[in-house]
Amino acid sequence: MIVVAFASKHGATEDIAKHIATGLTARGLQSEARSVNEIDGLAGADAVVLGSAVYAGSWMKDATGFVDRNAETLATLPVWLFSSGPLGDHVADDEEQPKQLDELRTRISPRGHRTFFGALDSAKLGFAERMLVKAVKAPEGDFRDWDEISSWTDEIADGLAAPTS
Repeated sequence: MIVVAFASKHGATEDIAKHIATGLTARGLQSEARSVNEIDGLAGADAVVLGSAVYAGSWMKDATGFVDRNAETLATLPVWLFSSGPLGDHVADDEEQPKQLDELRTRISPRGHRTFFGALDSAKLGFAERMLVKAVKAPEGDFRDWDEISSWTDEIADGLAAPTS
């Protein structure tokens, strides 16, 4: 079983996780997308794909808490990480995100990390979030590249099918 775990505030990252799980299942790999808050341990997991929305350059606390709770097990499994969050069609700064990525690499040795553009629907935001979006002039819309996500999902499936040396 491949666990596709996610931390999502407004659903865009959850949609990416579900797309990945569906793609893995289509490749003949049993998988399931679940919120990190619904996962009580990783018994029976053969691999993990873990993703989080990124806010102000950081993963959500629910995602980093999931790593904290499961670091020992994650370090023994094939793990891939993804981040969702930049809006638009390019990243403005060169700083790698999330800020926790180096620590995650050290703690659980993921096989890879990918950042996908996110989506912003102001109708799903609270008042304070709408004011912040307005202040930083964040572009509204869905910037997720489903073909890119599918391609990365295929890379994961190929990585799991490849013999380990």
